[in-house]
Amino acid sequence: MYREFDFERVQDALLHEVNWWWMGFSLIFGVTAQVFRGLRWKQTLEPMGEYPKTMNCIHAVFISYTTSLVVPRSGEVVRCGVLSRYDGTSFPKAVGTVVTERVIDTVLLVVMALVVFLLQIDNFIRFFDETGTSFTGWLQTFTTTGYIVTAACLIVTVLFLWYFIRKATIFAKLKKIINDVKDGIFSLTKVRNKGLFTFYTLAIWGSYFLHFYITFFCFPFTASLGIMTALLAFVVGGFAVIVPTPNGMGSWHFAVKTVLLLAGVQVAADAETFVLIVHAIQTGLLPIMGMYSAICLMKQKPFESFNPNKQNKPNKPFGPFEPFGGNRSDRPFPFNINQPK
Repeated sequence: MYREFDFERVQDALLHEVNWWWMGFSLIFGVTAQVFRGLRWKQTLEPMGEYPKTMNCIHAVFISYTTSLVVPRSGEVVRCGVLSRYDGTSFPKAVGTVVTERVIDTVLLVVMALVVFLLQIDNFIRFFDETGTSFTGWLQTFTTTGYIVTAACLIVTVLFLWYFIRKATIFAKLKKIINDVKDGIFSLTKVRNKGLFTFYTLAIWGSYFLHFYITFFCFPFTASLGIMTALLAFVVGGFAVIVPTPNGMGSWHFAVKTVLLLAGVQVAADAETFVLIVHAIQTGLLPIMGMYSAICLMKQKPFESFNPNKQNKPNKPFGPFEPFGGNRSDRPFPFNINQPK
């Protein structure tokens, strides 16, 4: 895409064209999106008896996006590890909640795509024609036999795994981990304030959109394109980042550039300059947030397993006779009156 691109064009744009007030304003929403994501994550963990610190949830999200720049998709695992290390949160349960989050975000992105498709069906068709995308052509590569064989293989694999995990008693620990992940996945059904959860979800995606849309006002050749063009570019860019590259590098550039050219940007070099500068600056924000969070967490002590002589468990407050759960015989002195002297 940039094989014959004149990179002096980027330097000229940075010095003379970019409105840095608008660019700085857009970065605020890049931060708020991750803050709301951390708040929503904390809310999904609480129904399972996990009560991590609010700031640790936010720090974990910041760090996750930084690590994903190095190893794509690794951030989801890393943020669960961060909470496990600093708050003692169950790692499998945290993973389950992350899976639920991603499913919800994917569904919301698909809904947005359908709405934009209905509102701008002509532009969508032009985009598919321009990029050579044909869903019907891709589906036609499968024959009827291919569909049957694929479905049969999936069914057999699922049944085998279900039987193996159910019967293999030597893998009891594995079964517990799987059950914890399952509890995390279904944690949404136990969220106490679903209205607040909905608000966080909408705030996340609203922040993402503003983070992108405001950058249109940074350049004279995109300032007049309008919000619907920005929404179309946002949606196709959202699907483009699914490609496992650092922050959708390459695929995002191509998708957004194509939308800009279809929307009226006359010079291809202008569209290429826009996507290169915007992507670089917004991606550069991620390691800054990640380093900030890493420094904050370095000042904390890692979580330690509960010690009766150290009241250091950060979970939900308990009553005077309920620090450990279970019956009194399970509790150390002075709660266990039968404890040997």
